[in-house]
Amino acid sequence: MTNPAPPTASGTPDETAVDAAPALAAPPRDFPVRRGCPFTAPAEYAAMRTDDPVARVTLPTKREAWVVTRYDDVRELLSDPRVSADIRRPDFPALGEGEQEAGARFRPFIRTDAPEHTRYRRMLLPAFTVRRVRAMRPAVQARVDEILDGMLDAGGPVDFVTVYANAVSTSVICELLGIPRHDLEFFRDVTRISGSRDSTAEQVSEALGGLFGLLAELIAERREEPRDDLISKLVTEHLVPGGVTMDQLLSTLGITVNAGRETTTSMIALSTLLLLDRPALLEELRHNPSLMPAAVDELLRVLSVADSIPLRVAAEDIELSGRTVPADDGVIALLAGANHDPEQFDDPERVDFHRTDNHHVAFGYGVHQCVGQHLARLELEVALETLIRRLPTLRLAGDRDQVVVKHDSATFGLEELMVTW
Repeated sequence: MTNPAPPTASGTPDETAVDAAPALAAPPRDFPVRRGCPFTAPAEYAAMRTDDPVARVTLPTKREAWVVTRYDDVRELLSDPRVSADIRRPDFPALGEGEQEAGARFRPFIRTDAPEHTRYRRMLLPAFTVRRVRAMRPAVQARVDEILDGMLDAGGPVDFVTVYANAVSTSVICELLGIPRHDLEFFRDVTRISGSRDSTAEQVSEALGGLFGLLAELIAERREEPRDDLISKLVTEHLVPGGVTMDQLLSTLGITVNAGRETTTSMIALSTLLLLDRPALLEELRHNPSLMPAAVDELLRVLSVADSIPLRVAAEDIELSGRTVPADDGVIALLAGANHDPEQFDDPERVDFHRTDNHHVAFGYGVHQCVGQHLARLELEVALETLIRRLPTLRLAGDRDQVVVKHDSATFGLEELMVTW
């Protein structure tokens, strides 16, 4: 039985005593949250930004962590030196059962802190500068045209994710590194397994082991006969002089392949689906191709396929929006939440290729911001412009609800998109 409030001097219960009682903390929300529409953030993010911008959540691993949804908070968190990306920390907010165990074993540099992270990032930066990427445009264009020629020769219907989006992104990153033309689905399978929240540590290790086996063979070849590619550069400038070990180089190359192809595959496929869904936007790009760079940045903002990749641990107590994230707690910066924040982007759900000051965080923010973002933009520009120009009759093959969406992967995207023309 509930005890009544104590009587006042007049003999009646004091109603203010009830109001003064501390409110019970809301139970943690389940996370991750599925998107209702593939072209926007989950609807729950808007409610969290307003009512619970630094929210306690329960992860699929049954651990608890915090998620951050406001633009200013996300940028502050990702640039705060008191935040760690080290996957070995006990409360690292891994979203899959096998992710942390495999990550602690293979040590991808995106899951490390300075000075380790800084050293690996500096190894890769020269290959991904704006100037270097601009020089790659003719080669990327030639490869995209070749892939589209093959798709047209085969005839529709085809799975667009397999024959175009994955083919473009995987070919470009492999050719940059110096990986010979290979079974493109091999790389997709590696990422599908290693990025799935349902994979065990053993399954992730087996998938990455296959990739590392291929890379080890190439490293051995480049030791004997260097070529004009990134693997040769890393071998001759860092491995041979002793700056990195073989395991460290394999890990760096492995995450470069996985990250370099998966997010771009998702963006090409999702962007194409969005344009097919919204013919006015497609026509705008068809009649004004010069809009493509701005369109790519707007699509990156809207789609935010790397939404929950920035996984962190607070190394000290950190305050965001008036709430303290205690030291050693896991915290996730939600990029889609930030990129759809109306405090930063006017009418954020609207896709506007004329949007100005589009300072999105689709590539993250701070010292861990994506090292390959310039190459990703180039691939998206060339892949989408070529598709729009050369295949004006592209359309879905089947009903819209038959499109297969990936919800349980580190990168949001499409598993299958059947198209014809």
